[in-house]
Amino acid sequence: MQSELDKGFLNAVFKALADPTRRHLLDQLHEDNGQTLNELCARLDMTRQTVTQHLSVLEAANLVSTVRHGREKLHYLNPVPLHEMQERWVDKFERPRLRALSAVKRRAEEAMTDKPSYVYITYIESTPEKVWEALTDAELTGQYWGHRNESDWQPGSSWKHVRTDGSGVTDVYGDVVEAVPPKRLVTRWFDPNKEDTQQPSRVTFDIEQYEAIVRLTVTHEDLADEQAHRDISRGWPSVLANLKSLLETGHVLPNAPWAMP
Repeated sequence: MQSELDKGFLNAVFKALADPTRRHLLDQLHEDNGQTLNELCARLDMTRQTVTQHLSVLEAANLVSTVRHGREKLHYLNPVPLHEMQERWVDKFERPRLRALSAVKRRAEEAMTDKPSYVYITYIESTPEKVWEALTDAELTGQYWGHRNESDWQPGSSWKHVRTDGSGVTDVYGDVVEAVPPKRLVTRWFDPNKEDTQQPSRVTFDIEQYEAIVRLTVTHEDLADEQAHRDISRGWPSVLANLKSLLETGHVLPNAPWAMP
């Protein structure tokens, strides 16, 4: 039987898709993901206020997510609710379309170097305070990540990503750019094996209360190349699925891979 929360999400999705203007906005993000409000308004013959209202409905349905980048707010198409509808009502032979949509999203993000390289959003039945603790507590990160994230998490402090296999190896290190518990954490990442040649990548965790649950957005930008994008695209979903499971059930996923973005 559907939960009330599940029903609420479905109702919001159907309401959002019922309006042709909102469907057009989704089409625009499908073609060119990661647009600002000004960019979206330029393609529509309507006021900023009207577009903002339509985007708010899409955000409430989780069809659009937003990420702050400097002074701008970028809008991204989130295909997850559409995927859930597809799994429930569409035959399996239609699934390649979702994979194609995901590929279009990634190519659009990569083509615009001034925009985030990778964005992953997950919803967790928890509180912002507990999610923050799970991201910054060395013992907890060791449970779901296979690495201890060690730092005092003050802006300007160093941090390191240390294996829990007893070797003491640090696979990533960096510094804390911004820390606003329990809302936002920004870190820079360095690879110890590429100290002479690399520029650091940057990871931002945005933690938001979303009705009775928490929306966690991970933005990983300034990636070195295509291979780095492929690596973190495999790593982050695994790590965050483990984090979600630990907070919601008290244990990590069985046989979950220790993938490092």
